[in-house]
Amino acid sequence: MSCSADQTANPAPLGLLGFGMTTVLLNLHNAGLYELNSMILAMGIFYGGIAQVFAGLMEWKKGNTFGTVAFTSYGLFWLALVALLVLPRMGLAEPTSTGGMVAFFILWGLFTAALFAGTLAMNLATQVVFGSLVILFGLLAVGDALGDPTITRIAGWEGLFCGLSAIYAALAQVLNEVYGRTVLPLGEKNAA
Repeated sequence: MSCSADQTANPAPLGLLGFGMTTVLLNLHNAGLYELNSMILAMGIFYGGIAQVFAGLMEWKKGNTFGTVAFTSYGLFWLALVALLVLPRMGLAEPTSTGGMVAFFILWGLFTAALFAGTLAMNLATQVVFGSLVILFGLLAVGDALGDPTITRIAGWEGLFCGLSAIYAALAQVLNEVYGRTVLPLGEKNAA
């Protein structure tokens, strides 16, 4: 019985781009630059949601538990967030209370903080993505709890940083693989 090397592609760039691009678009809204609209909701369903779930399943196939849990969870986060926004508009559910959204963001922030602890064994780019996401969830929770649009706008700008850092990490992986060398550094840990 022969074992062949894994020839499947790295699914992380797909998951990071789905997360990053959707995060950037939503946080342009949070920063006050435009209204919540169908473009953001569509990205939340398809690229932030479904594409990340696909990436998580591909990470499972590669045996990467961290990637499986992260991408599948955040893909389902985006689908849940869109449902929280759309179901009440369709008359299918009552709108979520402020306290409910605060709890939603706190729980996702705690989950992300646990994953951030796992990134400490990974490259710096991944640490930046998860660390800035912990901060984003905290700001969103505080902004909702206080009903303070200024904090939500600050969260929007911080969310732009988070999303752009994920896009950078994704494109760095793609370009580094294509060129077979470090084109965009990820801040890799030194090999022991």
